[in-house]
Amino acid sequence: MSLSHAADPHASLFPPLVVRTLITAVVAGLAADIAWEVWARLLTPLWVGGPLEPAGLVQSVFGLGSRFVAELIHGFVGIVAYPLGYLFVARPIARVITPFLPWWVVGLGFGVGLWIFALYVMAHLIAGLPVFLGFIPLTWASLVGHLIFGVVCAAVVRMRERNS
Repeated sequence: MSLSHAADPHASLFPPLVVRTLITAVVAGLAADIAWEVWARLLTPLWVGGPLEPAGLVQSVFGLGSRFVAELIHGFVGIVAYPLGYLFVARPIARVITPFLPWWVVGLGFGVGLWIFALYVMAHLIAGLPVFLGFIPLTWASLVGHLIFGVVCAAVVRMRERNS
């Protein structure tokens, strides 16, 4: 996303509804999810003593007994739903409200939005856990993971759109 987007009357607010856009979303989601998993399962334990466990949250929210199904749901959300949310919700909103922001700031903002959704909406409002898990170290590790996810997702989208 360049600074010239707002000045370009031919630029579309939304990406085209074509197969390449879906592929872009999935590639961005895979890259962002891999980055998230490295952070959540390999690096976070060095900081807080244990990994981030989003499947546990999914189990709490949906009352699931199966950890495998919860992992599948979280994987689908990260690989498909969130990147589509970036392409069709977050980035268009940023283009309208703050067209001067560089792509990486929009990606970081997207990550913050995902973190709020996960730890406030899902964990607190739906699962009944403390607001942002009581702001324990895991809360901040989750924020970093969501920032990483958001910026990697935005970077891959940007790279694929530049190469099309």
